[in-house]
Amino acid sequence: MKKILHISKYYYPYKGGTEVVCQDIAEGLPAYQNKIICFNNENKDKIDIINGIEVIRCGTFIKIASQPLSFSYFKKLKEIIQSWQPDAIHFHHPNPFVALLILSLIPSNTKLIVHWHLDIFKQKFLYFFIKSQEHRLLERANTIIVTSPNYRDNSIPLRDFISKTIIINNGIDINRFKIREGDNEHITTLKQKYNNAPIIFFVGRHVPYKGLKYLIEAEKYIQNNCAIIIAGEGPLTPQLKQQTKSNRVFFIGKISEDELKCYMYAADIFAFPSITKNEAFGLALAEGMFCNAVPVTFKITGSGVNYVSLNGITGIEVENSNSIEYAKAIDTILSNEELKKQYAKAAHDRVLKLFTTSQEQIAAQNLYNKLFHK
Repeated sequence: MKKILHISKYYYPYKGGTEVVCQDIAEGLPAYQNKIICFNNENKDKIDIINGIEVIRCGTFIKIASQPLSFSYFKKLKEIIQSWQPDAIHFHHPNPFVALLILSLIPSNTKLIVHWHLDIFKQKFLYFFIKSQEHRLLERANTIIVTSPNYRDNSIPLRDFISKTIIINNGIDINRFKIREGDNEHITTLKQKYNNAPIIFFVGRHVPYKGLKYLIEAEKYIQNNCAIIIAGEGPLTPQLKQQTKSNRVFFIGKISEDELKCYMYAADIFAFPSITKNEAFGLALAEGMFCNAVPVTFKITGSGVNYVSLNGITGIEVENSNSIEYAKAIDTILSNEELKKQYAKAAHDRVLKLFTTSQEQIAAQNLYNKLFHK
């Protein structure tokens, strides 16, 4: 049985988009022996068994520019490579500290898969020092996975390596969003809680690139009756609450997975106002689409967001950061029930066709089989 060492910045129960993808692939490929190495969010080393897979967590003593640093990581990675001898390393980018270690430790006969989730563009000063290392990593890679054609075609670092890139869409676990006993009653209760007004729903971290301030600004221009529900929290939460003057906007904080599902099904519109390529794909967007909530997005050049939802087919996208146009898009959908149903069905069907965990796992399985000539 071939052995795969998966390298993610963190791992379950941490639930970032990259970490979810890493877990889905590792757990979805039982024909291979899988092991995980990642950072711990505490300053101590730890080994877990998660759903039958060994997870080595290296203690973190500091985080600089989103990069965790660990005293033990080099030693642990070296030990795994030398003693366990993986046939392939599946590395989730970005993670520049670990990329440097991989280049120094990976044997010549070990396959390297670079899973390109995101360009490094926010930390411009740091990137100046690691750009050449990143290029060497891509040169060494046997295969580069990109999560959407939009991202591949607009990523400057990938331009020299298009010939060895493949697209594997991120996927959602649709079983999490199946309607179960009692859900319909709870969905009805949620709608009644907001006086049966059309619901515009947002969920995510309250950070700048999520564009929440533009959604709150758009509320002033929405002509239709509605309730804007904002789930999640983050460093911008107090500022956003202060910005909000309307009694149509409700902050509900963090919610459980069951509550999230019911809110998505209760929603008429899934607000996804992200504004930068930090939003590389949009798993939450796909989740909302699966639950028949019509997405309204901004146009983000090079982001997978506008590949997940197609303008005029599954929802509406508008000029980036334009709150007035965002409000008009919402009014267009809320004013036309037939159009809303058309978008909702197309959105749901697109997720089923392209963005499920099972499809993601099959694509990864095919890639591994090809690498090992199975």
